[in-house]
Amino acid sequence: MTDISSDNPSLAPVMPRLTSTDATVRRLALIELADAEDESHLPWLIQAANDQEAEVRAEVAALLAGWEDAPVITALADLLLDADEAVRAAAAQSLSSIKTSAAGLQLLPRLEHGGTFVRAAALRALRELRLPEAAPPALAALADSDASVRREAVGVLGWLKYAQALPNLADLAEHDPDSEVRRAATGALGMASDQTVLPALLVVLTDSSWVVREEAASTLSKLRFAESLPALIAALNDDYWQVRLRAARALGRIGHADAVPALLETLAHSVSNLRKEAAIALGEIGAEAAIPALTAAEADPDPEVRKLARIALTRIDTVICGNR
Repeated sequence: MTDISSDNPSLAPVMPRLTSTDATVRRLALIELADAEDESHLPWLIQAANDQEAEVRAEVAALLAGWEDAPVITALADLLLDADEAVRAAAAQSLSSIKTSAAGLQLLPRLEHGGTFVRAAALRALRELRLPEAAPPALAALADSDASVRREAVGVLGWLKYAQALPNLADLAEHDPDSEVRRAATGALGMASDQTVLPALLVVLTDSSWVVREEAASTLSKLRFAESLPALIAALNDDYWQVRLRAARALGRIGHADAVPALLETLAHSVSNLRKEAAIALGEIGAEAAIPALTAAEADPDPEVRKLARIALTRIDTVICGNR
């Protein structure tokens, strides 16, 4: 990397502003340097990470997201420790946008020695990198005292599809005091390849938080366990239509005829989104018993419901013809 030098000809026009006593002037000059996308300017940007003014450091933290060089990762990781919250937040955001294994490897030590914000930010940055080395510390972080750290750790393990974490995730889904952690853990259970997570999901389907219940129904929709049928049918009566919608979707994907009576009731619901989902589900199940209700739904006041009812009838007719 080029050494920091004011002799760089491309810096001449902006140099007076880089060294200005006015923080706003320095900040705008740094933006101009970054916009030039000149590698020789990078040392000046990194040096500005130590500016005395927080507004400048925060700007630098955002600007450095455009590079993936090792010194940039180090500078951003150091800015996670900044005294100013806006600077820390900008550094965390930039780190999460740098998709290189080198960045992840530099962040791993922060999981052991950083504070709460640093650990959460490092895990968030590691999530989409799918770095295998991140799995053990993320698993350990599931027991962290801070909910934001646990939540980000769930994200890392979910993206890695780290099946060894499923028992821990099931426990979090059922018992964590933070509803967002429970929701994230419930979603991560969707990586399961067998029914060991089913008991936890059935418990979570009755969670006190509707967003957790919605996530449970969504996860069951992915896993398609026939054993979840009674619980999902019950969820069609949830107090929140969002949960009922996800339950109807799951019942359609499971495709069992036992769900038809409950879905027929949902097809007459006052919320049109639920009627749409019920029509889709009935079509997926292919039940002949649903034909009269779906035929009536072709006159629904919502054009989307009418369209989906016609599609469902076509699918059912195809199933009936295929069975002859």
